[in-house]
Amino acid sequence: MSPELIHRLHFAFTVTFHYLFPQLTMGLGILIVALKTVALRSGNPEWDRAARFWGRIFAINFVFGVVTGIPMEFEFGTNWARFSELSGGVIGQPLAMEGVFSFFLESAFLGLFLYGEDRLSKRMHWFSAVMVWLGSWISGFFIIVTDAWMQHPVAYSRLADGRFEVLSFWQLLLNPWAVRQYLHNMTGAVVTGAFVMAAVGAFYLLDGKRQVYGRIFLKVGVIAGVIASILIIFPTGDLQGKYVARNQPAAIAAMEGLFRSEIGAPIVLLGQPNEETQQIDNPLVVNNVLSFLIYGTTKAEVQGLNSFPRDQWPSALPLLYYAYHIMAGLGTWFVLLMAVCAFLLWRGRLYTARWALWALLLSFPLPYIANTAGWMTAELGRQPWLIYGLMRTSDGFSSTVSASNGLFTLIGFMGLYALLGLLFTVLMYREISDGPERKHPAQEASVMAD
Repeated sequence: MSPELIHRLHFAFTVTFHYLFPQLTMGLGILIVALKTVALRSGNPEWDRAARFWGRIFAINFVFGVVTGIPMEFEFGTNWARFSELSGGVIGQPLAMEGVFSFFLESAFLGLFLYGEDRLSKRMHWFSAVMVWLGSWISGFFIIVTDAWMQHPVAYSRLADGRFEVLSFWQLLLNPWAVRQYLHNMTGAVVTGAFVMAAVGAFYLLDGKRQVYGRIFLKVGVIAGVIASILIIFPTGDLQGKYVARNQPAAIAAMEGLFRSEIGAPIVLLGQPNEETQQIDNPLVVNNVLSFLIYGTTKAEVQGLNSFPRDQWPSALPLLYYAYHIMAGLGTWFVLLMAVCAFLLWRGRLYTARWALWALLLSFPLPYIANTAGWMTAELGRQPWLIYGLMRTSDGFSSTVSASNGLFTLIGFMGLYALLGLLFTVLMYREISDGPERKHPAQEASVMAD
């Protein structure tokens, strides 16, 4: 394998594993605030214990997110030195702000939320939950600003030596691509948080234990889940898709398997892209829909891959096509499942509908798959560009690092992350088994001191 492919696989593996954790913390943040708000207004201790329980789950994910996120900072230098040298003047600013502002905000108030309940008033404890949520969402914003500049470069100039510099920091932060991508991404994180919360609630009810908390988790998870599942399709997904079509038309053509430009372009529900024959094998299509979704009319022409030079086609076209369709297919399932569960909740039958509880329990991994497929769609769609239209991926990797050295460290990371994954599973199992009745850390420390 070539060094370029190894470096791409290296970063793809580490960032994919890393994002398993922050997508849950970003999704849970707003749900913990909802639990604390109900607890504050009602004075119900069960809702307060529920919030503390999910605070512990949040903390575990936060720690593993930090541990797996740090190596990626070094990979910019070890695996993508040329890219970092030329673009560091731009991407370094939002990455630094993510660490200096949002990371410390999130971590400081998370400590107060976990350990400060006996020392803070109820309102201040609620406020700490709000700040944890804001910290996690601000962190996500700065990361997405960085990625969005690679997708849609704005507010930059290029120096004589080829390096990029920022012309307007506010234009960088308000990149239209970043705004749309951020809304879509954070909605996806809420879907993950809602499904995980609902799945734990379903598990408690199916197990016949902790019925009160099972009902709380199901209620909050299903209500948040049905709202987020709709929003991730419309308007956030619709806005992002239309913007990609205008600015990366080759990516949309590859995602949809559209090899030839068509007026009244169809949307492909099922089929296999065949690059050799440049067609979709065994297609199941709906005519005119793609033109309508992108341009609002069935008479519009959608550019196919034949409109672009072959060396500007996404380099992993089949993988891009399948990632996009997995994301879209699972998004449809989320809406259907959560809509049915919301109806059952409204009718007062969800807590005893075992088939629905099993569906929620077994579906909790699916948002992780959908979010991963969504990020694969975004990053594969940008190829062959590292910075769209300005720097090819083949020009950005560390050419002095051999394929064998990259493969060695990749295998090392895979082994290390396998152990981390096992430890994470054990810790999560322990927390869910102990349940919300477990005393919070400050109380445990007090008991041990006595």
